[in-house]
Amino acid sequence: MHLTGTELEVMQAVWRLGETTAPDVHEAVRNDRPVSYSTVKTMLDRLEKKGAVRRVRQEGRTIVVAAAVAPEAVEESMLDRLVNGLFGGDRRPMFTRLLRDEALTAEDLEFLERLIRERKEANEP
Repeated sequence: MHLTGTELEVMQAVWRLGETTAPDVHEAVRNDRPVSYSTVKTMLDRLEKKGAVRRVRQEGRTIVVAAAVAPEAVEESMLDRLVNGLFGGDRRPMFTRLLRDEALTAEDLEFLERLIRERKEANEP
């Protein structure tokens, strides 16, 4: 599932808030950047059509929505799109860029080493 920048911001607010309403999402999103209520409502409608959010119930005229997909599903899809579009499907240049260009702490490096070790162990016969 591919989300635009604004859709992703709205989706992140929905994940944080759980069951929520457009006014609550608007409040959460506009703290980070100026965005109109109508834009947030449009984004929620688009996210519903994409299957990312679902209507839970209606309280008077207010619709309560919740996430219909986990953050990991969106991350995986968007990362695959990034790798394919920017790196031609080869993850090695992405890893190289991240490791050479980012200021990594000792903690970051230990985390990466642990992930690599776990991946190697999982691939061993």
